[in-house]
Amino acid sequence: MAALASAESSEEASNAVGDIDNEWWKTAVFYQIYPRSFMDSNDDGIGDLRGVLSKLSYLAETGITATWLSPIFQSPMIDFGYDISDFKAIHEEYGTMEDFEELIAEANRLNIKIILDFVPNHSSDQCEWFIKSAAREEGYEDFYVWADGHINEDGEMEPPNNWQSVFYGSAWTWHPERGQYYYHQFTAEQPDLNYRNSKVVEAMDDVITFWLDKGVSGFRVDAVNHLFEDPELRDEPLSGKTQDKSSHLYTEHIYTKDLPEVYDMLYHWRNLLDEYTEKHGGPARIMMTEAYADLKFLMDYYENADGSKGPHFPFNFFLLTDISQTSDARDYVFNIQKWLTYMPRNHVANWVMSNHDNPRIASRLGVDSVDAMNMLLMTLPGVAVTYNGDEIGMQDFRDISWEDTVDPPARNVGPDKYKEVSRDPVRTPFQWSGEKNAGFSNADKTWLPVHPNYEELNLEIQKSLEKSHYSVYKDLIELRKLPVMEQGRTALEVISRNVFTVTRSLKGHSSILTIINTSDEEQMVNLLEVLDEDIKQLTVLVSGVNSIYDKGTEIPQEDFEHFILTPQEALVCMIE
Repeated sequence: MAALASAESSEEASNAVGDIDNEWWKTAVFYQIYPRSFMDSNDDGIGDLRGVLSKLSYLAETGITATWLSPIFQSPMIDFGYDISDFKAIHEEYGTMEDFEELIAEANRLNIKIILDFVPNHSSDQCEWFIKSAAREEGYEDFYVWADGHINEDGEMEPPNNWQSVFYGSAWTWHPERGQYYYHQFTAEQPDLNYRNSKVVEAMDDVITFWLDKGVSGFRVDAVNHLFEDPELRDEPLSGKTQDKSSHLYTEHIYTKDLPEVYDMLYHWRNLLDEYTEKHGGPARIMMTEAYADLKFLMDYYENADGSKGPHFPFNFFLLTDISQTSDARDYVFNIQKWLTYMPRNHVANWVMSNHDNPRIASRLGVDSVDAMNMLLMTLPGVAVTYNGDEIGMQDFRDISWEDTVDPPARNVGPDKYKEVSRDPVRTPFQWSGEKNAGFSNADKTWLPVHPNYEELNLEIQKSLEKSHYSVYKDLIELRKLPVMEQGRTALEVISRNVFTVTRSLKGHSSILTIINTSDEEQMVNLLEVLDEDIKQLTVLVSGVNSIYDKGTEIPQEDFEHFILTPQEALVCMIE
């Protein structure tokens, strides 16, 4: 199975660079921090860099060795940092460049690698580049995607074609100074850069190098499959999914998404990162990419047929997008296996269960599923990605009022439909304690309201308990250090419609078995169907908050045939 590079190949790569670990990322847990909601250091109700700095010790204590920060760059905050006006400056609400440099220094001291969000598809309309392009200043004329409109039969000016914004409405906005339309896949304040212009590529290479020089260990690259669009600006075919011409679902996006030119751009950036590492030394600088795209299309992100390498891994969202509360064991195994099956040999898998754009685990799959899903996330091969708060089972705050709603897509669709699309519920402040605003801020009002359940659900309480979501999470991170977890082979089996197993095995080491009940009902299964007859017992290494088994419990062979799992229960066991 192409789940991991072999132990031998990993060792060779490590020896080639002496004591420098260029394989560090292959089995890492990447902890996503949404800075605006993580920790507020100056009581303005908004999380900031000094807040992150103050909590690096928490990450180290938990066992996290890599964290990526959602955008912290200078921005008008129309889309909360994904509309960047200066790619080389820190947004003032988050702090200063000195704060960032101090953050890097402390992270280095704690052996935590910092990954930044890189947002290459677009800038803010307040970016100097866009202002110069709108004015047709020499060298910037074609920095963005500009086009003439056309006059319709009523004598009115219309956009060049039928392309829609991901955030609703036409993807074209008229610019009176320039006398043309500009293209934006997201909000009108986020004009798309023109990557068919080599000067844009050079400018973005310079941005990458700037932050590498600051000491970051790599980048999470945003919305990469939107980088290119059809130069002929052809109308996209209708999808038949809706009659709403302003909806992104109105057309099939064959000319604005997943164009083949994306691959070459990614291979170019990977080469830039590799050359930087080779020149400056130190651990590998890595790239991970965000794209909700066809599986086969994503697999060529890893590398092409000629061996050109792209991102170290493209984010795998299938456990997020294709799994729901109605999914059973077969759905889980199918979605895991398809990634491992299609992934090119000698590359590394990764697993994402939630993020700042999608519902949290507890809200999407149920509050009783948190421990099971973290067990799955952490015992599958390769990279695990955790969204801040999932380690304590935080839930979406779905009752945010229209008055408190700030997410652009939600504001665009209006007060009647905003709850259907708003991402605000998944971005509420981290619940550190039962104190004011969950210990996030002393401000009278936070940028988004804190979930009302914070007095019962917070990190401080969970740290005080012998068994909690957090203690389970910590146990799992420690477990991942075992050679069998870092290098072992992976086998998945469906035992019944509701129960499946993940087995990790490595010659010379005890195997690890994860058993998961995906249903809301108690299940009895026969483990003899997946275990060899000479196995004498299982020893529980990690069990969930509501499990009937404690850590250290020995399960003898005579119990294998009629093995009981409570609703949504999962166990991680050593096979002996």
